[in-house]
Amino acid sequence: MAVAASVIAAPASAAAHPSGDPQTVSIARDEQRPEVVRVRWRVGGPDDLTLLGVSLGLLPPDRVLLDGAVDYRSTDPALLASSETFSAYVLRQITVADGARRCVGAVTESKALARAGVTVDYTCPQPVERVTVAVRMLTDLNPAYRATATGPGGQHAVYGSGEDSHDWTLVGAPAPSSTDPGRSAEPGPGAKPGRGAIVPVVSLTGGALLVAAVALLLAARRRRVVA
Repeated sequence: MAVAASVIAAPASAAAHPSGDPQTVSIARDEQRPEVVRVRWRVGGPDDLTLLGVSLGLLPPDRVLLDGAVDYRSTDPALLASSETFSAYVLRQITVADGARRCVGAVTESKALARAGVTVDYTCPQPVERVTVAVRMLTDLNPAYRATATGPGGQHAVYGSGEDSHDWTLVGAPAPSSTDPGRSAEPGPGAKPGRGAIVPVVSLTGGALLVAAVALLLAARRRRVVA
C-alpha cells in the first residue's frame, strides 16, 4: 500500500559508519505515466539500516554499542520496511520538484529493503522532462554519508551533505562523454571507494606482473645466446 508523505520529528542522532560502500540511487520517468518520476534508493551497508532504525526510535538504543559497533540482525530491514515512520522519513529526505512545483511522493515497494532498497513514485502536476531531485538519506546521522546516483542516458551524480540537489534530464538525455564531470565526480574526504574501485587496481597490478615476466624471459634468452 502506498504511503503518502507526512511530517515527522527529526530523528535523534546515532553513531554512523559512512566510510563503507555508498548508497545508490536510480532515477527514471515512468514511461506509462509521464508525470511520474520513479526513484529507487538502496543502502550501502545493512548495518546502516540498524542505525537508522535506532535513530527513528524503531529499534532500542542498545543495538548501537558504546564503541560504535552495531548489533545488526537480519530482521531489522523488514521491521523498517513495514513502518510508516520509515516511509515518512524517506519521503522527507528524498524530494522531487518540477521547477517550482513539488511532486507528491508515495512509497510503492520496500519489502526487500536490504537487497533491493525502497522505490518511491513521485507524481508531478504534468508530464515531466527535467526535474530536480534532492537526496538527504542518512546525512542527518553523519554528514559524511554519500550516495551515487544514475539516471537516463548514463547520467551520473554524487549526493552528499552540501551537495544534496541535482537536476536530471528524463527525456532526450544526451549520451555521456569522457569529459562529463558527472562521471568523474567522487565522494568527498573521509569516504572510501566501493568495491568497484578494486577492479582497476587489480588490472594495473596484473599488467605490471606481465611486463616483469616478459622482461625476465627475454633476459634468460639473452644469457643462453651469449653462452
